[in-house]
Amino acid sequence: MKAHYKKHILEFKSPSGTSRGVLRTKETWYIIIDDNGKMGVGECGILRGLSYDDVPDYEQKLEWACSNITKGPQALWEQLIAYPSIQAGIEMAFLSLKSNHPYVLFPSTFTEGTSAIEINGLIWMGDEDFMRAQVAEKLEQGFDCIKMKIGAIDFKDEMAILSSIRKSYNNEQLTLRVDANGGFAFAKAKEVLFQLAELDIHSIEQPIATKQWEAMASLCASTPTPIALDEELIGVTDLPSKRKLLETIKPQYIILKPSFIGGFKGSQEWIDVADSLGIAWWITSALESNIGLNAIAQWTHELGAKGPQGLGTGSLFTNNISSPLEVVNGTLRTDNNKHWNFKL
Repeated sequence: MKAHYKKHILEFKSPSGTSRGVLRTKETWYIIIDDNGKMGVGECGILRGLSYDDVPDYEQKLEWACSNITKGPQALWEQLIAYPSIQAGIEMAFLSLKSNHPYVLFPSTFTEGTSAIEINGLIWMGDEDFMRAQVAEKLEQGFDCIKMKIGAIDFKDEMAILSSIRKSYNNEQLTLRVDANGGFAFAKAKEVLFQLAELDIHSIEQPIATKQWEAMASLCASTPTPIALDEELIGVTDLPSKRKLLETIKPQYIILKPSFIGGFKGSQEWIDVADSLGIAWWITSALESNIGLNAIAQWTHELGAKGPQGLGTGSLFTNNISSPLEVVNGTLRTDNNKHWNFKL
């Protein structure tokens, strides 16, 4: 058995704004395992400035993982605890290697193309006209759940956009989520939570910056708008710390990005703790290419995750890997008449 990796720079079709800046490209790496001619592939996806393993020696660690591939997935996962995206890529690659088809990691009605995963439509930050145009496009595409990133323009303008949507669609017709990416100060966040509640907003992701457990716990205890932790989970790698975080903050939801939190195994630890505490969750991609998105979507379906998931990012790039994944009427599906064009 041997392994190698290769780098791919994903290019956004249009600049995509968050409260941390504008994304134009994204680096990703593929780990490819060859076991006597049988191949497996996984994706190691990081986001600069956000991923726990955005460190100078990242590629050296990838080289180490490939050189030590015979250790197997469990031993590698344990030794890569500080590199959650490599944990995720290794995990995917071994699942791919063991499967009958390298891109069918969890065979199901989803991979057969007879069932779909409900997803939210994502509205990126920008000026008001740009954001309104995205909203109109998502509604036309049949989404009944929209997630809007907030914090880039004046919040009054963002509220005006949300208000105009809610005037046309009540909360039974359209679920509205917002994502602040930690962009608000504590005092402002308290105001925002009450304003959002007036519009029946489903949830707000990460209203304040991470590592403010007491402040976040205070918000979660009194909020009229449910709070979902996202970036807060990054860098919390051991099970006791995961339990302590959730017991302390007591959020209404957590959001799981496998590439950021140790792959499926790391995500399952969060799910187990959340379930034990009555905290709901959903799964989101982290701007992976279709290699990683495919694996995460299949795992999501395998879990029977409830409600709209954040898996609609495959169409963001000009140079994504062609795959059978497609978005139809607000759902992610597999069209087995389409084919992969990735060279293993």
